[in-house]
Amino acid sequence: MSPTIDVSLGKVAAALALVALAAAVSLWQRADLERDLGVAALRSFVQLTAVGYVIQAIFDSDSLLLVVALLAVQVGVGTLTARSRARAVPDATVPIALALGVAAATTLGLVLALGVFKAQARYLVPVGGMVIGNAMTSAAVALNRLADEIGSQARTIEATLALGATARQAVTGLISRSLRSGMIPIIDQTKTTGLVAFPGVMVGMLLAGADPIDAVRLQLILLWTLMGAVALSAVISTSLGYRGFFTSAHQLKEAPEPEA
Repeated sequence: MSPTIDVSLGKVAAALALVALAAAVSLWQRADLERDLGVAALRSFVQLTAVGYVIQAIFDSDSLLLVVALLAVQVGVGTLTARSRARAVPDATVPIALALGVAAATTLGLVLALGVFKAQARYLVPVGGMVIGNAMTSAAVALNRLADEIGSQARTIEATLALGATARQAVTGLISRSLRSGMIPIIDQTKTTGLVAFPGVMVGMLLAGADPIDAVRLQLILLWTLMGAVALSAVISTSLGYRGFFTSAHQLKEAPEPEA
């Protein structure tokens, strides 16, 4: 088997048949998603092509400074994206940015220190992107759950505060439940990997001609790395994010309306 896989533009264009199939289903069922499907296909092509050239340039230079710059941009974009999903959480930008930054730095630092990957762009760019993407989702899910919990438990929280509890003491249980929500998706994915579906990295390596056992081992490393990143992101974002719901005097601000 060849160690690389050749994908021509013709093959990419042929895959548009599946997008056309999705558009046909939308048209048939009057879902009115044809335009969205077209925009999604176009944007994915433009964005991924542009990113591909950027990554190729970073690989060619093998500059760690460029790697750090790219990861910093990803943390920034991830922060804005997670913030837009967690609109009900006041002043969440800094907690999210810290959660994503610490999760990325800690997990990448550990895998480098343990010798799992070399400190090279070819390893740090894809792994760092996966870590930041999953950390972003975890932070957004956890903070959304926290907002819902505080909104639904506002009276209980106010009563607890009236008895002399601090803001942190009043929401400790809610933070734990929010943390759980942020971590469950990666835990379920790890539990069912190989049984329900093959993860993307493993599929990519198999298509590229890698030995199946090597593909499995690399996928395990990445799954376990992502579990650590998701845990850090969820705990940091919720442990800092809850403060936006309270004044400096430990009084609950106007609680958000829980989602239906």
